[in-house]
Amino acid sequence: MSIDFSNLTDLNQMILDWGREKGILPDPEPLRQLEKTEEEVAELRKAIEEHDIAEVKDAIGDIYVTLTMQAEAWGMTMEECIQAAYDVIKTRTGKMVDGKFVKDQ
Repeated sequence: MSIDFSNLTDLNQMILDWGREKGILPDPEPLRQLEKTEEEVAELRKAIEEHDIAEVKDAIGDIYVTLTMQAEAWGMTMEECIQAAYDVIKTRTGKMVDGKFVKDQ
């Protein structure tokens, strides 16, 4: 089943509702959420190494969900976090080195 998400805010609200249904919210423990994110990042690495596109997509989504719970644990929204990151990177300069962006000092 594919859901048409009209915007990021709606999707984030659905994720938060799911977190409440599962008992993760209202009080997610930040270190436990970090551990869950690390598990999902390990799954992403494995999927990339195996060139498993479906698992890459799933892992990226799972990471986003864990980060959404982490943001909520700190009284933040994903929109705020993404905006803060973009505000920092939008004028960042650097170059690609061995497939990785290296920012100027």
